Amino acid sequence: MTPSPEALAPPAASWWSKHQISVVPWLFLLPALLMFGVYVIGPIFQSIALSFYDWDGLGTPKYIGLGNYIELSGDEDFYVALKNNVIWFFGFLLAIPAGLGLALLLNQKVFGIRLAKSLFFFPFVISQVVIGLVFSWFYDPTNGLLLHVMGFFGMEPIAILSDDTLVTYGIVVAGLYPQIAYCMILYLTGLNNLRPDLIEAARLEGAKGWTMLWKIVLPQLRPATFIAVVVTVVGSLRSFDMVSIMTQGGPFGQSRVLAYYMYEKALSEYGYRMGYGTAIATVLFLLMLVYIIFVLRRVYKQEQESD
Repeated sequence: MTPSPEALAPPAASWWSKHQISVVPWLFLLPALLMFGVYVIGPIFQSIALSFYDWDGLGTPKYIGLGNYIELSGDEDFYVALKNNVIWFFGFLLAIPAGLGLALLLNQKVFGIRLAKSLFFFPFVISQVVIGLVFSWFYDPTNGLLLHVMGFFGMEPIAILSDDTLVTYGIVVAGLYPQIAYCMILYLTGLNNLRPDLIEAARLEGAKGWTMLWKIVLPQLRPATFIAVVVTVVGSLRSFDMVSIMTQGGPFGQSRVLAYYMYEKALSEYGYRMGYGTAIATVLFLLMLVYIIFVLRRVYKQEQESD
C-alpha cells in the first residue's frame, strides 16, 4: 500500500526549534535581569514615589505632591551643592588628559619603568578614605606639607579646607589623585593594543611627535577615551566620600555636593526628612540619566558603524 503524501512529509518543526537561537540568550540573561529589576529598577521607582511624601523614616508618610520639589527650587543650599557638582564635573575631566600624559610617559621601554608604573598605579588601589585623610593632613595650615612648601617660596599659609571659596577645589584635587591613576591604566592598556603596522607606515611617511599622536595614536585610543570619560563623569556626579572625610560639607555647607546634601537631609541628625532627601536623589538621578542616555546612544551608533 502506497503511503499518503502527509505520511511522507517531514514532521512540522516545533516552536522551540524555530526560536531556540533567539530565546536561549534571554534565558541566560533572565536571572541577572530579575536581580537588576528587583534591586536596581524597583528601588529607583520607590525613591521617586517617596519624593512625593513628607516622611521622617518612622511615622506614617504624608502625601504632599510636588511640595518637596517646590521647596527644593527655593533652597539656596541645594543650588550651592549643584554648583559644587558642576565644579566637580569640569575638574574631574582634567583626569583624562593627565592620565593620557602619564600613560605616554610610562609607555617606554627603559630600566625601572615597571616600578614607576606601580608607583603611579598605587593611588587607585588604596581607599578613598585614606586619600581623604592624607590630603587633609597635606592641607593642614598648622603643620601640613603644603604649609612648608609655601613657606619655602615665601608665601603665607592658606587654610584651604576652611576657605569657602577654595574648599571645593581642594577636595577636587584630592579626588583627582586616584582618578588620574585610573585613566592612566586605561590608556596604558590602549597603547599596548596599538596597531604596529599603522605606526610603522606613519613613520615611513615622516609622521612623528604631535602629528603621530593626533593622527595615528589618539584615533586608536577612542575606546579607552570613551570609557575614561564615562567613568570620570559618573564619578564626579556621585562624589560623596571625599567630602564626608575631609570637610563633612563645611565650612558653612560650602563644600556640599548633591549626594552629601541628600545624606544630610535624609539620614543625618540635621534632617531625617526622607521625602526631601529622595527628591534631591531624584534630581541627581535625572542628571545622570541624561548622561547615560547620551552614552547609550553613542555606544549604539558605534556598534552600527562597526557592523
